[in-house]
Amino acid sequence: MSDAPPPVVRAPRGEAGAWLRPALIALALAIAALAWGWWHERAELAAVREEVAQRLRDAANESKEARVVAREAQEALRDALAKIGALEAKQLESQSQQLSLESLYQELSRSRDDWVLAEVEQTLAIAARELQLAGNVRAALAALQTADARLARSDRPQFLGLRKVIARDIERLKATPDLDIAGMTLRIDQVIAAVDQMPLLVDGRPSAAAAKPAAGEPEPGWWARSWRKVWDEFKGLVRVQRLDAADASLLAPESRYFLRENLKLRLLHARLALLQRDEQAFRTDVKAAQGWLTRYFDTRNKTVASAVQTLGALNTAAVNVELPTIADSLNAVRTYKTPRERGGK
Repeated sequence: MSDAPPPVVRAPRGEAGAWLRPALIALALAIAALAWGWWHERAELAAVREEVAQRLRDAANESKEARVVAREAQEALRDALAKIGALEAKQLESQSQQLSLESLYQELSRSRDDWVLAEVEQTLAIAARELQLAGNVRAALAALQTADARLARSDRPQFLGLRKVIARDIERLKATPDLDIAGMTLRIDQVIAAVDQMPLLVDGRPSAAAAKPAAGEPEPGWWARSWRKVWDEFKGLVRVQRLDAADASLLAPESRYFLRENLKLRLLHARLALLQRDEQAFRTDVKAAQGWLTRYFDTRNKTVASAVQTLGALNTAAVNVELPTIADSLNAVRTYKTPRERGGK
C-alpha cells in the first residue's frame, strides 16, 4: 500500500455558489425571525413589566387607601364603641334610678302607714300617762279621739280593727266619773301661794266705829270733841279681844313664820297624797289644814274664807276612783306594727 493522499475532487464553481445563496437567505431570514421574536418578546416583556408595575402601583395606592379607610373605620369603630359604652352607662344609670325610684315609692307607701301608726302610738302613750299619773280622764279621752280621727283621715281598711278597739276604750272613758286631779292640784297650789298674805287671828284689830250723835242732839263743842279724841287715842293703847282658840294667844311673833310654813308643808303633803291616790292621807291633811285656818287665821278676811271654802270642797271630792286603762288600744297598735317592722327588715 502506498502512502499518497487521495486526489481532491473539486466541484464546479457555479454549482457551489448556487447552493450557498439560498442557505444564506434562509439563515438571514432565520436570524431576522429570531431578532424579531426577541424584540417582540422583549416588547411584550416590557409591556408586562409596565403593566405589573402599574398594577403594583395601583395595588400600593389601593393598599394605602385601604389602610386609610381601615384606620378611619377603626376610629369610627372606636367612636361607636365609646358612644355605645356611654349609652350603656346611661342606660344602667337610668335603670338604677328607676329601681331607686321604685324602692323609694314602695318605702314611702309603706312608711306612710308606719308614720300614722307611730303617731297613733305616741298619742295613746300620752293618754295612758295622763290616766296613770294625773288621772286626767278628759285629756286621755281627747287623746283617744285624736288618734281615732288620725286613723280615719288615713282611710285605710286595715285600720278598722284598730279603730274598733280604740272606740271601746273611748266608751269606757266616757262612762268613767270625771276626776279632775289637775284642777284639784291647781286649787291646792293657789291656797299655798296665798298663805303668806293671810292675816292671823292674833293680828286682828277691833274696828273702832266713830260715835255719831243721835238725831236731835246738839253737836258737842270744840272742847268736848278734843277730849273725846284724846280719850280714843288713850284707849287705843290697850287692846282687849276675845279669842275662841285657847292657845292662839300663845303664838309668839317668831312662831307665826313656822305656823305658815307648817301649813304649806301640810298642803304640799296633801297634794302628794292626791297624786298618789292616797285618799285617807289626802283627807287627813286637807282637814288638818282647814282646821289650822279656822283656828289661827282671821276667817273674816276674804282670802282666808275662800281658802277654807276651797279646802272644804276638796275634802268632799272623790280621789281614789278606779280608772280604766287603754292597754287594749296600745297592744293593738303594737301588735299591728310588729309584722310590718319585720317585713321592713
